[in-house]
Amino acid sequence: MVRYLSLEWIDALTAEVAASAELAALAHDHEIGVTQAVTEGPEGDVVYHLQVGDGTASFGAGAAFPEHVRMEQTWETAVAVATGELNAQDAFIGGRILLTGDQQKLMASQPVFKALDAVFATVRQRTEYR
Repeated sequence: MVRYLSLEWIDALTAEVAASAELAALAHDHEIGVTQAVTEGPEGDVVYHLQVGDGTASFGAGAAFPEHVRMEQTWETAVAVATGELNAQDAFIGGRILLTGDQQKLMASQPVFKALDAVFATVRQRTEYR
């Protein structure tokens, strides 16, 4: 088991994203850099990113470059969304996730996020949310 948002969790997702043929294929038609910042976690603040474009998809610690979209939320919100206790759209609408950047690029990249959700599902099975 890996703890949510730990370096081991980031490493597990890094490997899964790198191995995803679907994300690599989508990276030929989409370009987006997304930074996630989670505050108030057990180990402090955590920043990680998804970078898609030029035929490659990558995931890792730190901010995306270039960063097209940034999402900021508390640990409590991140865990609630990750475990399905809170719908992500409701979290955005309710102001629990602060979204900045190119929202049109985010919407145009929905196929990327659908594929990413499948990748997250494989890691979610071995993740502890504490």
